[in-house]
Amino acid sequence: MPLPIAGGMSGENTMNAADRLADVTARIATAARPAGRKPEDVTLIAISKTQDADAIAPLIAAGQRHFGENRVQEAQAKWPALRAQAPGIVLHLVGQLQSNKAEDAVALFDVIHSLDRPSLVTALGKAMAAQDRSLPCFVQVNIGAEEQKGGCAIADVPALLEQARAAHIPVAGLMCVPPADVEAAPYFALLAKMAREQGLSELSMGMSGDYETAVMLGATYVRVGTALFGARS
Repeated sequence: MPLPIAGGMSGENTMNAADRLADVTARIATAARPAGRKPEDVTLIAISKTQDADAIAPLIAAGQRHFGENRVQEAQAKWPALRAQAPGIVLHLVGQLQSNKAEDAVALFDVIHSLDRPSLVTALGKAMAAQDRSLPCFVQVNIGAEEQKGGCAIADVPALLEQARAAHIPVAGLMCVPPADVEAAPYFALLAKMAREQGLSELSMGMSGDYETAVMLGATYVRVGTALFGARS
């Protein structure tokens, strides 16, 4: 049965989704201007993890085209049908990726934001070569040196970048998730500095609580969930 992408456009859900999208887009523009940046240089990724097709469809109808998922299996269950009805969707993998899921990830996603270790470099390189697909990847940096979080240690970033390039993986830039409940700005500034030192122009940083700060400090991709979909009940 077709998913209600067009049919949902007149409902309350779509109005809420459209208003939220407009608000986030306006906030990105407001944050970009004082930094001398163009709003269109920032790509908004709607983080749709745990959201079903009925929740995602109104945002698609409102014009959103970049979406992010945390898990390969969850994305496989809902995105093929959604994409069949909405051309131009760009799907980002923003969660941790197991090496044994690399083939599935390369087949489904368009951008990977969580490249963080040599074994994953090997797995993704093989999968891209086998499928003749070249996906831009972000090296995820454990910017706060938190044991419970994924990401490459700061000191290991140059070596991992070298390994990724040797495996013919197109490295777009760096990604981070700062520690919770602290000021994010110093971590964003550090990631931007690291990217400059490595000759990388793209930065995936900033979520619902801090994306405006991230934009002011150079984010080119922001990953926003709650501000677009509403708080989870």
